[in-house]
Amino acid sequence: MKYSLICLFLLSIISISCKNSATLITEKKETGYQGQGASPVVPTVDRPVQKQWKGIWSQENKTYFSNDFDGARLNGVAFDGNDHYTVWITAENTPINVSPWYSFKVWTENPREITIKLSYQDSRSRYYPKLSLDGVHFKPLDSTAYKIINPGEGEFGIKAAPEFAEIALNIDNNPTWISAQELYTSKRVQNWVDSLSIKPFVSNYEIGKSHENRAIQLMEIKENPSTKKALMIISRQHPPEVTGFLVMKSFIETITGDSPQAKEFRNKFDVFAVPLMNPDGVDNGHWRHNMGGIDLNRDWENFNQPETRSVRDFLNKKSDAGYEFVFGADFHSTWDDIYYPIDSTVIGEKGKIVYDWIKSISNRLPQKRTNIAPSNKIKPTMVSRNYFYVNHGMPAIVFELGDNTPRNFLKEKGKVAAEEIMRLLLAD
Repeated sequence: MKYSLICLFLLSIISISCKNSATLITEKKETGYQGQGASPVVPTVDRPVQKQWKGIWSQENKTYFSNDFDGARLNGVAFDGNDHYTVWITAENTPINVSPWYSFKVWTENPREITIKLSYQDSRSRYYPKLSLDGVHFKPLDSTAYKIINPGEGEFGIKAAPEFAEIALNIDNNPTWISAQELYTSKRVQNWVDSLSIKPFVSNYEIGKSHENRAIQLMEIKENPSTKKALMIISRQHPPEVTGFLVMKSFIETITGDSPQAKEFRNKFDVFAVPLMNPDGVDNGHWRHNMGGIDLNRDWENFNQPETRSVRDFLNKKSDAGYEFVFGADFHSTWDDIYYPIDSTVIGEKGKIVYDWIKSISNRLPQKRTNIAPSNKIKPTMVSRNYFYVNHGMPAIVFELGDNTPRNFLKEKGKVAAEEIMRLLLAD
């Protein structure tokens, strides 16, 4: 079927054969997703943000739409006749990177099939719809119920996405959630953190506040009181980037597991993690920014935003206390799986562990090798990876996962990534 599982977004990534960190870069074929270009330097002083109206839209035939929950994004609904509805999705501010997040509920007093058209402000239909009956467990919409309108061009990026999308949905008096990705709000993330904190070597505590006074929560994995070597892990600077969070989640669960390798690793290394860097953006259903109207991953030079300042101050405190940071990772999502390390010509021998790590993951998961786009520009620091390295000598990487990478593979990739970095650091 032409539109089956929105094939425009589900192309496989090329294989990368490599013998060492140098060939890992030079042998990369110029096919598949090549990543985005260099990030422009942008101001990070607060910009206005428009908060969406929250409530319930009452439509014809006693049908209702709601955005009255954390993580929702719905800005308008219109009844077009013949059980057809158009919903409008707008961003928190502009200009903005094209991550058109949506999440809303629909139900009716007259059970039937309806059609919903997804329409966006200055964007196209990037995310394939996920459905849930409880707001927690989601699954992709059946491809037979999905129709694209005005297909895009190319293989990757917003221009490849359809201009609009329509979904057919059977509804009744029990709400159905329709969401761009699974909902992992600040409350749900904190519940996950708390569940791991039952372990005696895991704790979590606040290191700062967001614009709306939500906690910037840090998870600390520390089993040996005398340890002074550590990893720094962050996730969810950009609210819609759930697949990156899911890999990070599996990564942390593996390190906190009961395997002999994990136990040995925790005896020699600590792990500090901020699983949710942008709680305001997540809970407000933002496309990209925090409540300061800023892309947090452009603020690692000037630190105008409270979220980035919280991590900066924490790292400075630990460095002053004698910690050596041996690895850093910032988990994100994009059009397909890709690594963004610092170029080996810049980071040299210190960064070898990053390239060895990429190679070892690729060797264990040959069914879906991941492209690599190294950067040789580390100043201004601006993005987390550069700040980690320049200011704390930390070999660091931006680890991006595809929007539509299968969820079981994401879990496996997070597990393998954790096992391989533990193996490499223990062997060092």
